Amino acid sequence: MSSTASSIASPAPPRAVPFAACFGLALAAVTVMLLVQHWTNTGRTLLDTDDAMRLVQMRDWLAGRGWFDLHQPRVAPPFGFDSQWSRLIDAGLAGLYGLFGLFASQEIAERLMRATWPLLWLWPAFAGMTAIAWRIGGREAALFALLMAAAGIPAYQQFLHALNDHNNVQIALELLTAAATVWSDRETWCGAAAGALTGLALAVGYESLPYLVCCGALLAMRFVVDAKADAALRAYAAALFVSTLCAFAVTVGPDRWLHPHCDSIAINAVSAIAFVGAVLLLPSGSHPARRAAKAGLAGIGAIAIFLAWQPACRAGPFAMVDPGLWPIWLADVREMRPLFAVLQVSPLTAAGFATFPAAATGATLWLLGVRKYQTDFGFLAAACVFLFAAAVTVIAIRGYSYAIWFGMPLMAVFAPHVLARLKLRAGPACLAVALAMTPLVLTSGAIGLTLALGLHDREDFSRPESRACFQSDNYVALAALPPGLIATDVSFGPFVLALTPHAVMSAPYHWESKGMIAAHRMLSSPPGQARDILRDWKVNYVVTCGPRPPVGLTPREREESLWGALQSGRVPAWLDAVASGGPFQVYRVRP
Repeated sequence: MSSTASSIASPAPPRAVPFAACFGLALAAVTVMLLVQHWTNTGRTLLDTDDAMRLVQMRDWLAGRGWFDLHQPRVAPPFGFDSQWSRLIDAGLAGLYGLFGLFASQEIAERLMRATWPLLWLWPAFAGMTAIAWRIGGREAALFALLMAAAGIPAYQQFLHALNDHNNVQIALELLTAAATVWSDRETWCGAAAGALTGLALAVGYESLPYLVCCGALLAMRFVVDAKADAALRAYAAALFVSTLCAFAVTVGPDRWLHPHCDSIAINAVSAIAFVGAVLLLPSGSHPARRAAKAGLAGIGAIAIFLAWQPACRAGPFAMVDPGLWPIWLADVREMRPLFAVLQVSPLTAAGFATFPAAATGATLWLLGVRKYQTDFGFLAAACVFLFAAAVTVIAIRGYSYAIWFGMPLMAVFAPHVLARLKLRAGPACLAVALAMTPLVLTSGAIGLTLALGLHDREDFSRPESRACFQSDNYVALAALPPGLIATDVSFGPFVLALTPHAVMSAPYHWESKGMIAAHRMLSSPPGQARDILRDWKVNYVVTCGPRPPVGLTPREREESLWGALQSGRVPAWLDAVASGGPFQVYRVRP
C-alpha cells in the first residue's frame, strides 16, 4: 500500500522530446523563414545566371529535346554549345513543375517549382549534418547541431528560393556522403552508402569532387591501419562502381561515351573508378604493409588512368578551357577569388565568408587535444573533411558554403565542452552561450566589429549598380522585339535566353568560348572594328545595361571602345537606338 502511494506521489522523470520532433521543428523554422523572406524574389528575378540557364535547359527538354541532347543552339549561333550539366536536375525540376501545373498556371507553377526545389534539399543537408554530430558527440551534440542550423543563415546562400541549379543538391549529397563515412566504422552498410552517394554526386557535377575524394581517402586510410575496416571499404568500392556506372549510363549519351572530360562525369572517371573497385575487391592480407600497397595501388592507378584518357586534366577542371577566357572572364569570377584577395577590397564580405569557418577551425583544433577524439575515426574523418573545406575557402571563396556546413557539427560537439567549462547545465545562460556559437551570431558580430573599425567594402559583391539589369520585368520590352541575335554583356546572356525569344552571342560558361571572346572583343574594340565583328556574327541587336565596362580594359581603352561610345551617347551611325523603356539601352544593327 505504502509503496503504491509512494509511486503515485513520486513524479515521473521528464521524458526527452523525441529527436525527430526537434529535427522537424528546426527544419520547419528554417523553411518558413526562407519562404517568407525570399518568396517575392521568385517573381522579380531569376536570381543568378545558373538559375536562368537551368530554366532554359529544363524548358527545352519539356518542349521535346532529347534526354541526352544538351546542345544550346541559341547561344553563339551557328555554333551553339554542349552543356555538361546533369539532366537529373532537369528531371527533378520538371517533376515539381508538372505537379504544381496540375492546379496552377504556368507562371505560378514555375515560381512554386523554383521556391520548392532548394527547400527539398534542406532536409538531407540537415540529416547529414546532424548525423555527423550524433556520431561524434551523441544526442546532445546533434541537438546543438540543430540549433546551429536554425541560426545558420550564412549557410543557406545556395538554398535560397529561386536557386534551381545543382549547387544545393551537391552540398546535400556531400553532407550525406561525409555522414556515411564517419559512421562506417560502426555500420558496414554506411560504407556502401558512401560509395552509392559518391556516384550520384558525380552524376550531378564535379564541384563537390574534392570532398568526395577526401571521404574515399579516409575510408582507405582507416583500412590501412585497421584490418576490420576491410568490409566497409569493399562495400564502398562495389557501391561506388555500380552507382558511377549507372550514373554514367543515365546522364551521358552513347555518342559521347568515349569523350573524356575534366569537369564532368565521363569515360576517364568511370575507367578510374572501375580500376579502384577491381583493386579494392581483391583479397587484402593481414599485414598493414599489404593493405597500404593495395590502397596505394588503387589511388595511384586511378589517377594514372584518369589522366591517360586526357593528360590535360592535370591542370584541373578548367584545363580544357580556351586560354583566352581567363583574362576576360574567369579572372573576374568573384567566387574564384582567394579569401585574402577579397579581404583587401571587401572586408565585410570576407568577414561573412570566413568568420564561422575560422571559429569552427579553432573548435576543431581544441577538440583534437581531447584524448578520446584522437583515436575516434568518426571525429578524425569529420575534422579532415571540414579542415579541407576551410582550406579550399582560403584558396577560393566558393568553398565557404561547404566549410560552414561541415563546421556546424564540429562546433556542436564543441559546445557541451564550453558549457562544462563555464559550469552551465541549463537555462537562459546556457542557451545564450550556445547561440553565441552559431553562424548567424558569430558572423553578425564579426561584421559589426569590422564596421566599428571603420572598414567598408570598396567593391560590393552584389553589384547593386547592375541589379536592375537582372529584374525580370525589365526584359519585357526586349522580348517584344522581333527575334534576333543579341550581343551584350556575358552575364545577361542566360536571362535573355530565359525571358525572351532571342538568341545571344555569349553566355558565362567555359564550354562556350567562341561567342564569349568575340562578344568581349566587340564591346572592347573601337566602333569600326566592332562593326566588322557584328557583321561577321550576323548580330541583330547590341544591348548594354548599367555602368560595368568589359573586363580587363584600361581607362583609355574603355573610352575608345564601342562600350565607352555608347555609355557617353556617341552612337555610331550604323546603330539605331530602340526605345526599351527600362535600364537596357537597345540598338538595332543596320544591315
